Parts: sequence; C-alpha cells; structure tokens
Amino acid sequence: MNRTHQNDSSNKAGYWSAVFSMTLCVAMLIASEFMPVSLLTPIADGLDATKGQAGQAISVSGFFAVVASLLTSTVAGKLNRKWVLLAMTGCMLLSLVFIALAPDFIMLMVARALLGICVGGFWSLATAVIMRLVPADSVSKALAIMYSGQAVAAAFAAPLGSYLGDLIGWRGVFWVLVPVVAVNLIWQMISLPSMPTDKKQGFGEMFGLLKRGYFARGIIASICVYAGAFAMFTYLRPYIESEVKGDVLLLTFLLLLLGVAGFAGTWLGGKFANDHAVRFLQGVPLVMSVVTAGLIGLSGSVFMVGVLLALWGICNTAMSIGWMTWLSQNVDDAPEAAGSIIVAAIQAAILFGAAAGGVLLDGFGINVTFAGSVVLTLASLCLVGSGRGVLKPQAE
Repeated sequence: MNRTHQNDSSNKAGYWSAVFSMTLCVAMLIASEFMPVSLLTPIADGLDATKGQAGQAISVSGFFAVVASLLTSTVAGKLNRKWVLLAMTGCMLLSLVFIALAPDFIMLMVARALLGICVGGFWSLATAVIMRLVPADSVSKALAIMYSGQAVAAAFAAPLGSYLGDLIGWRGVFWVLVPVVAVNLIWQMISLPSMPTDKKQGFGEMFGLLKRGYFARGIIASICVYAGAFAMFTYLRPYIESEVKGDVLLLTFLLLLLGVAGFAGTWLGGKFANDHAVRFLQGVPLVMSVVTAGLIGLSGSVFMVGVLLALWGICNTAMSIGWMTWLSQNVDDAPEAAGSIIVAAIQAAILFGAAAGGVLLDGFGINVTFAGSVVLTLASLCLVGSGRGVLKPQAE
C-alpha cells in the first residue's frame, strides 16, 4: 500500500467527518479503559472481590492491548480497514455491556480483556487510517483532532465516573456509555470510506522494520518517555496526599487541571508537529523531566504544583501527536506495521512504567519514584539527540 499518506479516493479535501467519528471513538476507549480507576472500591464490593483483584481486572486490558496491537494488522490480512475498525467499535460496545452485566469477577476479567483487544487493535491502525483519510499536509491536524478525544476523556472521565457512580451505581456508569458507543458505531459506518488493502502483512515484515536503525532508535526512545510518564502519572495521588497534603477535592481539581491542559497540547501538536516533529520528540521529554524534578520535594505550594502539572498535561497529549506524526513521516511506506510496533511498545512501556514506579514507591518513597521517571524521560531525550538518528535517510 504505497503512498498511504494520500486519500484512498478522489475526495481531495479529506474525510473529516470520519476523523471526528474516530475522535469520539478515542474518547470512549480512554473513558472505558480508565474510568474504572475512580470506581475501584464499588466494583470490588459489588463483585465480592478484593480491591487488589479489581485492580488486576482493570490492568488486564493493558496486557491484551499489547497482544492485539501486534496481531491486528496480521490477522486482519486483506480485510477492508473500514470493517476492521467497525469490528473494534462493536467489540467495545459488547465489552461495556458485559462489564455492566458482570455477575462475578471472572466475567469482569473477560470483558476487560475484550476491551484491551479493542484498545490495541484500534490504536495500531489509527495513524495509518488517518493517513488515508486526509491529505499529507493535514495529517498532524487530523491526529490532533483525534487525540483531543483522549484529552476530553483524561480530563472528565474519572471525575464523572466518581460522581455518577454515587448517583446511579458503578454498573449505571457503564450503561451510560453504551448508547454513546452505539451512536459512534453508526456514525463510523456512515462516515468512514471504504479502505481496501491489497497487501497482507506478515510478522516478518513487521519486525523487519526494527532492522531500520532510525526506527528502532525511535521505538526505544518512545518506550523510555512513556514509561517515564506513567511512572510519575500513576502515582500522582500518593504524591498529592503525602507531599501537598491535599484532600480528595484538591486531588480532583489538580487532575482536572492536568486533563484540561491537555487541550493546549492537542492545539500545539496540530499546529506545529507536521513541520517540527523532531522538536516535539526533544521538547516533550525535556519539559516532562524538568516538571517532575520540580515536583520532587515541593510541598506547601499548591499553586506551583498546579502550574507544573498543567505543563505536564500539555506535554502528555503533545507527546502522542509528536510520535505519531514522526511515524507518519518516516515509515510512510509501512504505516500499519509501524503502528502495530509502536502501539505495542507504548502499551508495554505504560505497564512497565507503572510497575517500576510501584516498586520504587513501596521501597523508597515517592521522591525516588519521581526521580526514576526523570531518568527515563531524559534517556528518551538522549536517544533522540539532535534528531538525525531517528529520521529516515533520504535514500529510503
């Protein structure tokens, strides 16, 4: 599938309605994946499970996301990508129904595993699909629009989940999502153009991309920055409770501030990433490391913590747009294969970062946890370096 950055039909203006339908899909995926964090205790109580078990059910989606991101393009073969995306959205709908109806812990695990397949499958195809929906010079803008769904979900999913959970119960929260996803499925069916592919991707081709030095270097750099980000982000609550001495209200406000700041990151990504992708790969880990280092030992200044977290939230969304723009520009001859690898790498990095952060937190405390995050993000900056090492050679 050569020239995948161009539209698949004569619509030179691009399929922007389809881009917006993918944006809603992103918001629903992120909300479905992370909203249970705010509902952990009632889910555990409702299913006669421990909080630890409920936490495992939530995290199991990450494992299946890694597997699905590696398998989706290969298993889908030559299937029309429109129908593959519709299948992913349909699976998300089914998983939400299963979660809302779950009679026991086992059914919850199955539903979360199904959701993980949707997450990994969707993200592995998303950048390649965006490249087929809009002209090449609009890719970063379309990616920014799509990632605004992530910003919306990150900002509002947890607070809404907690609030609605008190009103209608945790099952009711998931039932609220069901009709929204159903509408999204219909919207995608109408707006997505036919996207046939004449090439079946094999594992050899996919992992063969890692033989390209610049791509392998970029993947390692992306692993470092995402692991560093989630080593810090996962443990914001204990940081705010122990260092800032904040209560639940302050925690909610700071998390909301971080999420809302993400909209600025999507704007920056949409406006500048297309022409300055490498600058994003350099700037994001630099700012994140400075912010996280600034939080270490900072206590008593809620204002300064809020400012730093807002900066971090901007970088969090700009980070994703920067890396996906880099992929679209430097692996444009095999975007699905590259998308599969980078999504698997990111999901694995998130799991590793959260796990490593937990070990550091239990063993050494929150400041050492954040210091570990700084080391990982700076490692990403060093790998990107001047940028030449992660750019496709002109001869390719």
